[in-house]
Amino acid sequence: MVGSEPAPGEQAPVRAALVGFGFGGSVFHAPFIEAEPRLDLVAIVTADPGRQAAARSRYPGAEVVATPGELLRRVDGVDLVVISTPNRTHVPLAEELLAAGRHLVVDKPVAPSATDIRRLAGEAQRSGRLLVPFHNRRWDADFRTLQALVEQGRLGRLHRLESRYERWQPTVDVTAGRAWKRDPTPAHGGGILYDLGTHLIDQACLLLGRPQSVYAEVGSVREGAEVDDDVFVGLTFAGGVRAHLWTSAVAAQRGPRFRALGGEAAYVKFGMDPQESALIGGARPGGPGWGEEPPAAWGAWHAGDSSEAVPSLPGDYGLFYRGLAAALLDGAVPPVGPADALLVAEIVEAAQVSAGQGRVVHLTEA
Repeated sequence: MVGSEPAPGEQAPVRAALVGFGFGGSVFHAPFIEAEPRLDLVAIVTADPGRQAAARSRYPGAEVVATPGELLRRVDGVDLVVISTPNRTHVPLAEELLAAGRHLVVDKPVAPSATDIRRLAGEAQRSGRLLVPFHNRRWDADFRTLQALVEQGRLGRLHRLESRYERWQPTVDVTAGRAWKRDPTPAHGGGILYDLGTHLIDQACLLLGRPQSVYAEVGSVREGAEVDDDVFVGLTFAGGVRAHLWTSAVAAQRGPRFRALGGEAAYVKFGMDPQESALIGGARPGGPGWGEEPPAAWGAWHAGDSSEAVPSLPGDYGLFYRGLAAALLDGAVPPVGPADALLVAEIVEAAQVSAGQGRVVHLTEA
């Protein structure tokens, strides 16, 4: 919602500001903040003139300013700030905004290091403010469907989860606006492990819990690549349950998005959740059919020679912002917590050690 007033007796919406109006801010955040009636998008921060013009055109009720400092000086009553900026800027921005008394949503990864996430979580707790990581892929259609099958017991006890985010981009993307993703500085969080890999790790841990050990292969395949673009992460959980996670920019043929093997059946799913492509195409979230997959895209339940199509639950990234509004206005548990981001960061760090040393790393070492 942008710039509307509550009816008499209604709770005033949370006044939200968005820092960053690049791909993440314009595609994954602003449309869902606007669509949530209990949030009010009052300001957008971007220094880029073209992005400023786009923000004013699409969200005329929001004030557009150039810097977070200008936001704090000029825009009154901001309750919540959403940070969607390059990874290396997350920590200093979060520190500044927590010190100013704002609740925060921070794009994944909250920080490239587990140490920084622990410190930010402590600062948020001391200030009585929320620090909410943006792990939106929890609300992909395919993952929601897999969760439901597991909860219903239709697969039996899982013993292996295979999960992939794969792309075919055989040449290095030199798009200037996203150059930070190719930054090889270790503390800046570039590369595909920090990018798509964090989603895979978060989903696996949400489904299976905290892993006990990590094995990883982290490589740079493309000519001119300065950061990793082809990654495998293997996680072992209590009882020997394993998750095998792949993310790659050089997959000329994509494997199944999910292959979950249980003691009674398997779930196999190809293709990606439809929300990102819909958002890139300019669709607004929440309309009829939002996040729904056609039958041709559904996954399948398999048990030996028996199989059946499994209708996908609708994907809905709006559930993140609905949960956030409930946390801020009703005292509900936030949709994602700092501990979730901390676990992902610990696993990423363990994966880097594993790949560098060619060995399994136990999380107690990380």
